[in-house]
Amino acid sequence: MLRRLISVVPIILFCALALVNTSSAQTMPGTPAVTPPNMGTLPQEAVAWLEGLIRINTTNPPGNELAAANYIAGILEKEGIPHEVIEITPGRGIVVGRLNASVMPDASRSLLLLAHLDVVGVTREKWTVDPFAAITQSGYLYGRGTIDDKGMVIANLAAIIALKRNAVPLDRDVIFLADDDEEQGGDASIKAVISKHWDKIAAGFAINEEGRVITKNGKPLYVGIQTSEKVAMNVTVICTGTSGHASMPRPDNAVVHLSAAIAKIGAYETPVKFIPETERYFEALARVEDDETAKWLRALEQPSRQSLAVKRVAEMSPVWNSMMRDTVAPTMLQAGVRLNVVPSEARANLNIRLLPGDSINDVLADLKKVVNDPQIRFEVVQNGGTPSPPSSLESPLYKTIQQASEKEFPGIVAMPYMSTGATDSAQLRLHNVQAYGLLPFPLAEEDVLRMHADDERIPLDSFRKGVEFLYRIVNDFVARK
Repeated sequence: MLRRLISVVPIILFCALALVNTSSAQTMPGTPAVTPPNMGTLPQEAVAWLEGLIRINTTNPPGNELAAANYIAGILEKEGIPHEVIEITPGRGIVVGRLNASVMPDASRSLLLLAHLDVVGVTREKWTVDPFAAITQSGYLYGRGTIDDKGMVIANLAAIIALKRNAVPLDRDVIFLADDDEEQGGDASIKAVISKHWDKIAAGFAINEEGRVITKNGKPLYVGIQTSEKVAMNVTVICTGTSGHASMPRPDNAVVHLSAAIAKIGAYETPVKFIPETERYFEALARVEDDETAKWLRALEQPSRQSLAVKRVAEMSPVWNSMMRDTVAPTMLQAGVRLNVVPSEARANLNIRLLPGDSINDVLADLKKVVNDPQIRFEVVQNGGTPSPPSSLESPLYKTIQQASEKEFPGIVAMPYMSTGATDSAQLRLHNVQAYGLLPFPLAEEDVLRMHADDERIPLDSFRKGVEFLYRIVNDFVARK
């Protein structure tokens, strides 16, 4: 009997190996040899968590993030992950979760997974669905915050839960933070969290929002790793004139002069400037884009063709245009108290995004020349963005993201990326944190542009893929080798 068993064992092993190889070939055609860490049912569970989070309206203002923090805390509680909900200001709160590698945490090696719970407002009549109902149509999940930034909150949540469920031996601490007031940057923002609760989130490395996994024709094209960002400032344009009855118009009408000034500002193109991060970005992008696009991207480096190349590249993408210069966008207008009264004052807001190292005073000096109207003055709104140093391209986390990108999306290029939007990473970088932005979900640019816009949505396949991608990065970075 024993001889018969021994003789059968090689056959059984051969069949088992053949079955495994056949299964792998059927389920993962064209995938890399390195399989992703096991997540089990987590990607699908994450969809349900995201739906629940979207249904909590955290429009900022007023925020209402405390309700969302408690919702996330409930999931962490069920998974047995130590956590704490902290009320930063009345009704506004954060949730911090933590997995420790040892009894003596080393903050300089810890990894912070950060995303924000608040969302920008909506114009409901412009949406085709209820923005807070988490409705799925044609494979897309619609809702305010699906991309910015509740999708990232849930991807981070799934990553730390996967570490716990898989009992991954940790080489460094992992901290989960879902924070508040990112969209307004007020009294409950990351500044307050750092000021009052730094001991709870102190880390040497961080993954936050704002990177990119851009797809083209349905295939991943590149992974942009956010290492720096523009500085957001707001400026009030104030025009004064003579008030009076609307039946007797005057040439110094404040509304007319403000309108003319805004028209001039809207037509003005700020000077082009390339910082090292964007130079590397466009250089890498030229290696993966189609021939026509790549031709113009390479021409950005040629002084004789640069002017025309800038024009063509700017026409191709509003994101690329913004990466090449400071931008000025009129966003709000305010004037008048009655239909038949000429107001004595009219105001507008300019949202200005500065390239790292640029000065708001230089931009305002140019705008004053462009407007050239003594009735117009500019006032910088206080508490604007804060310049911060870029994160290193040589850090172990940056290299891990690069390597994980190549495993997850064979053939793509991972590159440094300067985001045109502002994030909480700037404040972290000022506290010596090597922070990197990564929106891990593969998205076409037209879906990325729905961020802050009507009908914000995320393809569910992309969301699940992004959950797996982010966990690969986190696992590779924190697991004990």
